[in-house]
Amino acid sequence: MTLLIPYASLEATAWKNGGGSTTEIAAAPPGATFDSFDWRVSLATIAHDGPFSVFPGTERTLALVDGPGALLEVDGSSRFFLSEDEPIFEFAGEAAVSATLNGGASTDFNVMTRRTRCHHRLGRRTLTGSAAFAPRGDVTVLFLAEGESLSVCSDAERIGLVRYDAVVFDTPTVWTLEAGSAVLLVVDIFMNPA
Repeated sequence: MTLLIPYASLEATAWKNGGGSTTEIAAAPPGATFDSFDWRVSLATIAHDGPFSVFPGTERTLALVDGPGALLEVDGSSRFFLSEDEPIFEFAGEAAVSATLNGGASTDFNVMTRRTRCHHRLGRRTLTGSAAFAPRGDVTVLFLAEGESLSVCSDAERIGLVRYDAVVFDTPTVWTLEAGSAVLLVVDIFMNPA
């Protein structure tokens, strides 16, 4: 099944520490909480300096989609500058991560997968014109990070997206992507063998 998730239909939730907000795009299983998801994809706005929530047992990947980025300090020892030049950062969910904004609020795409259940890969792709697209994961999420619109077509379906919309795929159909100019984030989620 292919599922379009319009960003306009989603609601943001404020962080407990008041440092920002998060908008859940998709998660499994349906109705899963922060303690019970197998995987979760969301969009977060970091509005103030401060620590990230800790999610033991998960792997996380952040991708910058808007704003000047942030300096991320991990476990008090290593640092990474999430920016246009280095827009993707991977880290363990149990790590102590603190963000210092680079002059303004930052919006990040966030992927979390529970190690005992599944794992993920996140890729960033620039598109001008049209290109073939084949989902590779057991579940694949395609997110329009930049660009006014994107058309996703197969022999049987045509789906239109605007910025921050997502499509969830769980079949290996080959699609055609069309856009004037777009930046896409592609999350392939692979379920662990039973």
